[in-house]
Amino acid sequence: MKKILMTLGVALTLFLSVSCFAQNQVEAGQTEGQIWAQLKEGAQGVTTSTGQEHAQLINTYDLRVFELRSDLLAPALMAALFGMIIIFVLFVKVNGISKLHGGFSGKLVYRWSKFDVSIHWLGAIPCLLLILTGLTLLAGRFFFQPYVSDGVWASMINAAKLIHDYMAIPFMIGWLLMSVLWAKNQMPKMYDLKWMMVVGGYINFGPFKGKHPDAGFANAGEKMWFWAFALFGLVISASGMLLLFPSLFEPSRTLSLIALVLHSVSAIIITAFSIVHIFMATVMSEGGMECMVSGYCDENWASQHHNLWYDEIKQNGTLKYKE
Repeated sequence: MKKILMTLGVALTLFLSVSCFAQNQVEAGQTEGQIWAQLKEGAQGVTTSTGQEHAQLINTYDLRVFELRSDLLAPALMAALFGMIIIFVLFVKVNGISKLHGGFSGKLVYRWSKFDVSIHWLGAIPCLLLILTGLTLLAGRFFFQPYVSDGVWASMINAAKLIHDYMAIPFMIGWLLMSVLWAKNQMPKMYDLKWMMVVGGYINFGPFKGKHPDAGFANAGEKMWFWAFALFGLVISASGMLLLFPSLFEPSRTLSLIALVLHSVSAIIITAFSIVHIFMATVMSEGGMECMVSGYCDENWASQHHNLWYDEIKQNGTLKYKE
């Protein structure tokens, strides 16, 4: 009998304890809910912080921006990089590349100075590293982190952050020099419309096959890439400086988040254009890569892809061959 009474007493005590605990949890949850609702409505408190938002404990606008970044911008950057690569691989498989109809002439025509080649790579190499590290920083936790250990992920994200920060300045220098020095050859012309209508003559089937539209020093596709790079490179550089040196510019939290979104959107656009540019220079156009290696191009390449520029330098006597 005593054992039964003791058992009932222990059970009753446990029941009352659990009931009290549950009631306290409910009350605590209600209190937290009330506090959260008040904070969302802009309730302010007291803190020793001296920051611009020291009286506002929760910024709901920030949360919406973070959701935009994770739900939309991160997948968009992945699509811009890997999606464009897949599209171009399939395109080359179906269409083939643009070959030189007369083959290589063996004569190399001067096109870019050594300084031009240098500033191209000054912008290009950091740009590629910024794309890869930016992809890791923006989207890595969604697409890479689940498949690696915590130690590997920590090393990846730390290396990506360091490389991204250190490559920013060389990229901006290269962007500035290219934008200023190359703009004169990138102005739109009426014949660029015809170039666009036949996709530059790079299509090897249907009504587009065998078409070689007129092009000056830069064709319409190169001009589109240049102005996209110049415009969105400006946005990336300005927003990047704001994010890289917050103590220097002292931006508000809202301005920092706007800069982050603009930085990400511009990076997505430049990434997509970069993949197109790389494929066109290295794969699609036979002989095209030589231009940014030595500064010279094959004479047949010049007459086939940039006929107006080639005719011009022949007529004005500035045609110069590599010795």
